[in-house]
Amino acid sequence: MDLVEVAPTARPPVCRIMDYGKWRYQQQKKEDKSRASSRAGQLKELKLRTVKIGDHDLQIKINHAREFLKENNKVQFTLQFRGREVAHMDLGREIFKKIKSELQPFSKVERDTKLEGRRMTLVLQPEHKTAAAAAKPAAPKVTPSIASAPAGVARPQAAQAAVAPAAAQ
Repeated sequence: MDLVEVAPTARPPVCRIMDYGKWRYQQQKKEDKSRASSRAGQLKELKLRTVKIGDHDLQIKINHAREFLKENNKVQFTLQFRGREVAHMDLGREIFKKIKSELQPFSKVERDTKLEGRRMTLVLQPEHKTAAAAAKPAAPKVTPSIASAPAGVARPQAAQAAVAPAAAQ
C-alpha cells in the first residue's frame, strides 16, 4: 500500500492510501482498450430475411449501413434464402449489387458476395479518405478582368477582341 497524493493543488492537499502499481496497471488497460476500440470499429450485421424484400425496406437497411460506416464500423449484410428461393441466387446478387452501388461513396468492399449454404454475405468497410482528398480546395480568388469592365470604360484592343466573340453568341 502506498500513500498517493491525489490532488496536490487543493488546500489542504488530498492523499489516498492505495496500491499504486495496481492502479497504474488498470489505467494502462483502460487506455489500451479505448485506443483499440476507437481505431478498429466494430462489425455490424444487417440481416435480410428474404430476396422478396421491398424497395423501401432495403433503403432503410442501406441508410442504417451508411450511418454505421460513417461511425467507422464495418458492415456485414447477410441474406437468408428460404425454401425455393435457393434456386434464385441471381436475385440475391442483384440486391447486393444495388447495395454496393448505393454505398460506394462511403465504403469499399472488404469481402465480396459469398455464398455459404443458404446464406449469402457481403462485408463492407469504411472508405478512409486521405487527408488531401478530404480537405476541401480553397475557393479561387476572383480578380477583376479588363473584359468585365463597364460598357462605357475604354478597353485595350486585345480585350475588345476577346469580348467581341463572346458577345456575338
